Amino acid sequence: MTIEIAGRTIDLSDPWVLIALGGGAVALVGLVLLVAAVRAARRSARATEPLVAEMARLGQRVETLSVGQQQLAGGLTHVAEAQAASQSNMLKLMENRLAEVTRAMNENLHESARRTARSLGDLQQRLETIDKAQAKIEKLSGNVLGLQDILSNKQTRGAFGEIQLNDIVSKALPSDSYTFQATLSNGRRADCLLHLPNPPGPIVIDAKFPLEPYEALVNASTPQDQQRALSQLRQAVRTHIKAIAERYIVQGETADGALMFLPSEAVYAELHARLPDVVREGFAARVWIVSPTTCMATLNTMRAILKDARMREQAGAIRRELSLLFQDVERLGQRVENLDRHFGQAAKDISEIRISADKAGRRARRLDNFDFEELAPEASPPAAPLPLARKRES
Repeated sequence: MTIEIAGRTIDLSDPWVLIALGGGAVALVGLVLLVAAVRAARRSARATEPLVAEMARLGQRVETLSVGQQQLAGGLTHVAEAQAASQSNMLKLMENRLAEVTRAMNENLHESARRTARSLGDLQQRLETIDKAQAKIEKLSGNVLGLQDILSNKQTRGAFGEIQLNDIVSKALPSDSYTFQATLSNGRRADCLLHLPNPPGPIVIDAKFPLEPYEALVNASTPQDQQRALSQLRQAVRTHIKAIAERYIVQGETADGALMFLPSEAVYAELHARLPDVVREGFAARVWIVSPTTCMATLNTMRAILKDARMREQAGAIRRELSLLFQDVERLGQRVENLDRHFGQAAKDISEIRISADKAGRRARRLDNFDFEELAPEASPPAAPLPLARKRES
């Protein structure tokens, strides 16, 4: 079979023609497919343009995030370095401050300990002085005998003269409160000189025993003999009173009076019973007549005066020592109060240091965990004054 195209006859039974026609058909189909593919590609390109634009925008954002991440990493590195430097400076400051506080507290403790030791030493000396004074008082009380012991001593009432006087005085008074056979400034020697405080001052006791007139009075058998013996006794006692007043009452040296010791209660009784005028003359001359019994009572009174005077002396010393002791204790209390105040300030400084260290630790942990949202500005506590700036207590 043949066909004519454009004045040209084509034999369809020719294999080459068939091949050519097949190739043309294939080419036409390929062209049609190509046109369809181009059209589909155009449609796909138009459909993917928003996606491409979005991908481009995403790429820009990713690039921006990358740059921001790099900046953030650099900022974090700078912050970490600054925080490390700040923490190091803070630790050094805390160490210096703690060292200063420790040094100041040690100085205050040493000074307070030294003052306390000195105060305790002074206190011990005061107590020793008080103990010595108390021992003297006890010794004085032990040396002074009771009136009952003296009155029950029958030997003292039966002795005569100086021996009896010595025995009574030595039994009644402390050994340092009298002197036997004492010589006065006028050269007279007294049987016994009692060292009493002013007033009245030292008092002389002179033993006198008008034995002969008394024996005559005892042995008188008639009224005339008794009158004669009484006259002799009166004269003898008056002589003794005058001699004692002239010899043993020295102006400015002894008391304004003296004692005449009669070693016999019987003579003393006869004198007061029969010769009261002589007793009154003795009072006028400031010479007091005493017997063993009344001498005991008189010496007991003098012993009380001596004891009271010495007690006043010791009490004055004790009061002085107690006053010094009170001052020492008061100073000790003030120094303990100063020491307590130093301890309180040191405890406050250590508490503030702990608070600052805790805050620094919390900030460091937050920075290490990138916990920036939890970080909140905190008011910085006022710096505590250094202990060295405080005025030290003397």
